[in-house]
Amino acid sequence: MKVQELFDLTGKTAIITGGGRGLGEQIATGFAEAGANVVLCSRKVEACQEVADKLQELGVKTLALKCDIANAEDVQNVVDVTMKEFGSIDILVNNSGATWGAPVAEMPLEAWKKVMDVNVTGTFLMSQAAGREMIKQKSGKIINIASVAGLGGTDPRYMDTIGYNTSKGAVITFTKDLAAKWGQYNINVNAIAPGFFPTKMSKVLIELGKERILEGTPLRRFGSDDDLKGVALFLASNASNYITGDTIVVDGGTHVL
Repeated sequence: MKVQELFDLTGKTAIITGGGRGLGEQIATGFAEAGANVVLCSRKVEACQEVADKLQELGVKTLALKCDIANAEDVQNVVDVTMKEFGSIDILVNNSGATWGAPVAEMPLEAWKKVMDVNVTGTFLMSQAAGREMIKQKSGKIINIASVAGLGGTDPRYMDTIGYNTSKGAVITFTKDLAAKWGQYNINVNAIAPGFFPTKMSKVLIELGKERILEGTPLRRFGSDDDLKGVALFLASNASNYITGDTIVVDGGTHVL
C-alpha cells in the first residue's frame, strides 16, 4: 500500500461527538478532506448542522444528529441512524467534553457528576454502542480525546479543574484497557491528549494563564486550527494499524518540562 493510500479515508464513516465546534470541528474537517463520510452529534445539533453543511462541499456525505452522550438512548439512536444511512461505523471520535472551574473544597457535587457523566460515562456509552457494530465488522478505530490535564496535576492559578483533570486521566486508562479488551476484534483504541488550544471551553483558562502557559510551552504558542487534524487522521487511518492503547500528546511540548 502506497503512503497516500495509508492515509486515505475514502468510503469510511466516522462519528464525531461534539463535532459542531472547536477540536471536534477541526477533526471532522480533516476526516472529510481525507474522504470520509462524517456524522456529527452533540446536544446543540444546530452547530453540528452548520459544520455538516460546510463539509458536504468537500464531496462527502454528512449527518448532524442531536445527542446527549450521557444518555444511553440518545447514543444508541446515533449508532442506529448511522448504520441505516451508511452501513458501517469505521471510526469513532469521543470528543464531547465538559469542565468546571472551582477550588476543590468548593466544587459542587453536581458539577463533579456532570463532568464525569459527559467525559467518562459518555465515552464509555459511545464506545460500547459503536463498538458492538465494530465487533461484528471485525474492524474499527476508536479515538478518545483526553488532555494533558489527565497526565498529572495542574497549576490552580489558572486550571483549578479537579473534576476535568480526573476525568481525562480516566479516559487515558479507559483507552488502554479497552485496547486490551478489543484488540482481538481488530479494533484499535487510542487517545489524543491535546494541550492548550483556543476554544470556547478553554477561553477563560487561557485568559487567566496565557503568559505562564506560553512560558511552559517549548514551541511558545497555542495549538492552531490544523494541529490536531494530522494526528487524528493518522489514528483513524490504516497508517496506525499496528498501534493501540497509546496516547499521543499534542501540546507544543508542555509535558516535557
